[in-house]
Amino acid sequence: MSHTDLSTLPTTAFEDVATLSARRSARWRPGLAKVQGKALHSEVFAASREAAGAGAALALALDDWRNTPRGEGQESEDRRSILWVQTRDAARLTGRPYRAGLPAELQARVIHVLAEKVEDALFALEEGLRCRELAFVIGEVAGNAKALDFTASRRLTLTAQKHGVPLFMVRVDAARDLSSARMRWDVTSAPSAAPEWNAQAPGNPVWKAELFRARSHAPGEWLLSEKGGELAASKARGDADRAVANWTAGLQHRRTPRRA
Repeated sequence: MSHTDLSTLPTTAFEDVATLSARRSARWRPGLAKVQGKALHSEVFAASREAAGAGAALALALDDWRNTPRGEGQESEDRRSILWVQTRDAARLTGRPYRAGLPAELQARVIHVLAEKVEDALFALEEGLRCRELAFVIGEVAGNAKALDFTASRRLTLTAQKHGVPLFMVRVDAARDLSSARMRWDVTSAPSAAPEWNAQAPGNPVWKAELFRARSHAPGEWLLSEKGGELAASKARGDADRAVANWTAGLQHRRTPRRA
C-alpha cells in the first residue's frame, strides 16, 4: 500500500495544526468572555448534599454575563430577565432560588419555572433559549434522566448557539454521561477564607471546580470564589500544570504527521 509523502504538503497545513493545538491548550480563566465570547452551553455536576451546583452555575453565568462586550446599538446596561427552570425532584433536593439571597442586580429579574417532569423542564429550557430577551438560562435536573439523552442535549446546544442565549445546566446527583455541552464542570464545596472583621461569621462561598471537558480549553481544577464583586480563580492543586502539559502533548502526538 502506497503512503503519501507528507513532505510535499504545504507548510501552512502543519502551522494550522500547531496554532489549533496552542489555542486549545489555553487555560480557562474568569473574564474569558471578553475575548472568546460566551460559553453557550455548560453543565455543572454537583451533589445535592453540598448545595454547590446552583451557586457555582450562577457564578459562572454572571462572570460571562458581566464580561460579554455590549454590541453597537445596545444599551450600556443589560436589563434582560433570567430564566431559572427546576424539576420538582431537583427543587426538593436543593431548594428553590431565594430572591433575597441573589445578587441585587438579579432579584427582580428571575423568572422561576417548576416542572413536574424532566420532559417539561427540557421544553421550558429550549423555549427560553429561543428568547433573546433573556440574558441567560439556568436549569436544574436531578439524576440521569432518560429524557436528557445526547439528542436532547444536542438540541439545547444548537438552540443556544442559534439564538445566542447561554444555558447553564446543573446536573444534581448525576453521573457523567454523553452530552454535547461545550464546557462540563464537576463542582464541590471548599472551605471559605476567614472573614476579615469577624472570625465567627461565615465566609464567602468557595467551590472546587474541575473542568473535565471543554471544546476550547485544557482540563484543570480551580478554587472559585468572589473577589471585589467578580469571579476569582486560583489553582486547586500543584500538578495542574503537568496535567495540562500531558494533555497538550497528547493532542500534538495525535496530530503529528508520520513520515513514510
